[in-house]
Amino acid sequence: MEFIMAILAGILFTTGVYNLLQKQLLRIIIGTGLISHGAHLFILTMGELKRGAPPVLSEGIEQYTDPLPQALILTSIVISFGVTSLLLVLAYRASKINGTDNMEQLRGNDYE
Repeated sequence: MEFIMAILAGILFTTGVYNLLQKQLLRIIIGTGLISHGAHLFILTMGELKRGAPPVLSEGIEQYTDPLPQALILTSIVISFGVTSLLLVLAYRASKINGTDNMEQLRGNDYE
C-alpha cells in the first residue's frame, strides 16, 4: 500500500511541477495545490500506513496509530488552503487590472 501511495504522490508532484511551468496564472495555482496534496500523501506514507487503536492508553492494546503525521497533514491542509485562497485573489486582481492572466504579458515582455 505504501508503494501505491508513494507512486501517487510522485504523480501529483510531477503534474504540479508541470503546471507551475505554464504561462497561465490559474494553472500555476493548480500546480501549487497539486504539490501540496502530493506533500500530504508523502507525509502520510512516511508515517507508515498501519492500522491500530487510537492513541489513547488502554489495557490490552499493543499497537497504536501514530497521530503525528495526521496532525502535520491537518496543519498543512489549513496552510495550503490559506495560500491557495491568497493566490486566487491575487490572480483575480491581476487579471482584472491587466486584462490577461498570461505571465509573459504580465511581465511586460512583448512577444508577438
